[in-house]
Amino acid sequence: MFKTRVISSIVLVIITAAVLILGGWVTAIALLALSLKGIQEILRVYKLEKSILGIVTYIFTVIFYGVIYFKFQEAMIPTMVVFLLVILAVYVIKFPTYTDKQMSVAFLSFFYVSVMLSFMYQIRALENGLILVCLIFVSSWGNDVFAYLVGVSIGKHKMSPKLSPKKSIEGAIGGVLGAALCGAIFGVIFDKYVKNIDYAVVGFAIIGAFGAFPAIIGDLAASAIKRNNEIKDYGKLIPGHGGVMDRFDSIIFTAPIVYYLIKVVLKMA
Repeated sequence: MFKTRVISSIVLVIITAAVLILGGWVTAIALLALSLKGIQEILRVYKLEKSILGIVTYIFTVIFYGVIYFKFQEAMIPTMVVFLLVILAVYVIKFPTYTDKQMSVAFLSFFYVSVMLSFMYQIRALENGLILVCLIFVSSWGNDVFAYLVGVSIGKHKMSPKLSPKKSIEGAIGGVLGAALCGAIFGVIFDKYVKNIDYAVVGFAIIGAFGAFPAIIGDLAASAIKRNNEIKDYGKLIPGHGGVMDRFDSIIFTAPIVYYLIKVVLKMA
């Protein structure tokens, strides 16, 4: 299993790097495919992946990525509102085929996966996008590594004992500080390659630290859904890791926070 996980991780890193380096429509299509798969995994938990609600969710995911790719930013919120109206219409027209919980799951899957993951593309589309989009992974993976190392070394106080017994408060603090350190190191390395960004080292460190918080929540939230529904993994797409939602749970939450931190901390338009 360990060998399988390592090989899958290497392949995943190579594919992710290629997709982000190429940028443009390649990144957009890849994230669209990833979003559709992630939504399908969540809907499958509630047996909705082949339902009308599921189909509507898939269609609006494609529409939403089209809106982003063609830079119709003013249409982003209207698209979400129309999607909500459509699934409400399906809910009332097909009543009592679907429950209010199932309708809520459809909207959650759309917002949780499609909307939040789309911020990775939006960051890539910014000036210095290739470097800035890496901050998502610096925050998330930096947090994971340091949270594990600190938690194993000195972790005593459980953060969420029923949900994730191995995670500790000390580990979480170590993860945040470690992500800040990773951000600072990343800034030192790439400071001379970014344009129109002052104090990249400090800015990247701040983004690394604050980007670590949603990574922790994202990881626990995905685990909570699995625990509630008594499943081990969301899927089997990635050998040794599970599905999209098993591997990208923290990334999904980190992406939008990093996007807005870039806007505020680095003052990128």
